[in-house]
Amino acid sequence: MQKYYYVLASQRFLLEEEPMEEVLKERTRHYHEQEKEIDFWVVKQPAFLEAPQMAAIKAKCPQPAVAIISTDSQFITWLKLRLEYVITGEFQAPSPEIPDALASVVTVS
Repeated sequence: MQKYYYVLASQRFLLEEEPMEEVLKERTRHYHEQEKEIDFWVVKQPAFLEAPQMAAIKAKCPQPAVAIISTDSQFITWLKLRLEYVITGEFQAPSPEIPDALASVVTVS
């Protein structure tokens, strides 16, 4: 199992109020320069929040939610310090409760 770290916030806050696109583009550019593999992902309506052990976290976060998920804990800590009003945490996947760390909840309307 792999350990994943995340920053979680409302979609409005993370994708509209904060300049996340710019931050992630810069991070991607830096990784390419360092020849480092990308280890972070933006996931709208993350499915890991549906796991029973995540119920309290899900209840704290305004919906629809967005998570930036990474295998690099330092990157998530840096984002937390930069963004301030976000929830951070970690989980392991794949597991019976979280089969896919990067999955989104599909909503049918």
